[in-house]
Amino acid sequence: MAGERQADCLFCKIVAGEVPATVLRETDTTVAFRDINPQAPTHVLVIPKVHYPDAASLAAAEPAIAADILRESAEVAALERTVDSGYRIVFNTGSGAGQTVFHAHAHVLGGRGLNWPPG
Repeated sequence: MAGERQADCLFCKIVAGEVPATVLRETDTTVAFRDINPQAPTHVLVIPKVHYPDAASLAAAEPAIAADILRESAEVAALERTVDSGYRIVFNTGSGAGQTVFHAHAHVLGGRGLNWPPG
């Protein structure tokens, strides 16, 4: 069921402490950790502790937690000292957009030039 932990979800296992991650920040509603396949010098994932398959379903069901992800993304950018040089927050939705873990999450990218359009 949406919002509940999924036994086969990698990010749910990270939230539960069953899978190790390099956690930078944790709040009551979110966990921020380094991506294992970084695409920039700063590449941190910010995930909700509740399970929703993508950002849109999270925002529809729990908009306050979606806002927490954005707030924590800014905190990560400040922690990583990318605020002055700029950073990007990316939500991939669907496999065609590059989503590989179907648990809502934001990518915080920075520390290098980020060209537009991406990808």
